[in-house]
Amino acid sequence: MTNHGGDIYSVMERRGFPQSALIDFSASINPLGTPRNVILEIKKCLKNLIHYPDMNATRLREKLGNAYDIDPKSILCGNGCTELIHLVPRTMGFHKVMIVQPTFSDYERACRIARPECSVMYHILERKRNFDVEPQSLIDDAATERVEAVFLCNPNNPTGRLIDHDMLLDIAQEMRKRQIYLIVDESFMDFSVGRSVAHAVEKNPYLMVLKSLTKFYALAGLRLGYGIFPMHIAAMLRENKEPWTVNTLAQAAGVVALDENDYRERTKKLMSRQRGVFERGFRALGIEYVPSLANYFLLYIPDAPKIAEQLESKGILVRGCANFKGLDHRYLRVAVKSPKDNRSLLTSLKECLV
Repeated sequence: MTNHGGDIYSVMERRGFPQSALIDFSASINPLGTPRNVILEIKKCLKNLIHYPDMNATRLREKLGNAYDIDPKSILCGNGCTELIHLVPRTMGFHKVMIVQPTFSDYERACRIARPECSVMYHILERKRNFDVEPQSLIDDAATERVEAVFLCNPNNPTGRLIDHDMLLDIAQEMRKRQIYLIVDESFMDFSVGRSVAHAVEKNPYLMVLKSLTKFYALAGLRLGYGIFPMHIAAMLRENKEPWTVNTLAQAAGVVALDENDYRERTKKLMSRQRGVFERGFRALGIEYVPSLANYFLLYIPDAPKIAEQLESKGILVRGCANFKGLDHRYLRVAVKSPKDNRSLLTSLKECLV
């Protein structure tokens, strides 16, 4: 397995800390916690555990179709977005792909597991440009390398940078002209002010959009993601997908979560305020950061491994970024959490930087 955030269990074992003593900034999950109505629905559905789940997640797909005004047949639900990230290259059989880096490591891992001889090219974003995508450069790079597919995360993990909606639609159209599939991972889009390009899939047979309910609705322990695909690709994926990967409780949670309008508004307000708190705090501490539009920040600290170790000794977990292509050991990613937790991180960082 590759390194991921949120591994509280190995820290508990290594440090002997109880779970209650940890503040986990290494996983970017909604600090408001699972919505109350979702928890009540999960409890109500416990009596259904004697039955197999709906293999097609029919109610959830219909709910998602209504939310995006798209045909539910184009939607596929998964055991987290990661299941779909692995299912796409396994089904499509890509020989050569391009991944916009730095980004989530499982895009590459999925391609290499699906086809060990798959050639993986990197389009490396530059720190001096805040790791922003330059559309024409990406399009030209993909065309020159003659790749079959491009993986792009928006907002990007771990940089928090967001590609403008219309700009991304232009990229998707240019990729279509060149018959290059564009797989856009929008797992963190709901935390941002950005707009999904899911609506464009219907008219672009080379566009796929992956999304997550896990992070925004704090369902990490249940795992729930979905994708919007061109109809013919959705049919192919369905044929290759393992059955029953989305359990009964996850499906029920997703249906109810999509009605949580007040929760969504409270989350966006919290994120906006707390991003500002972090930015002011980082500047006061002299810490370089990438301005973020997601629910996490990428920090540049020369002594990052030492700082991460000191924070862990205090029960505060952050994400080291040495295994991201285009980054190194000097980078850390931290989630935006509750006001209290965020103050604790800033205070601890100040103590570690002395």
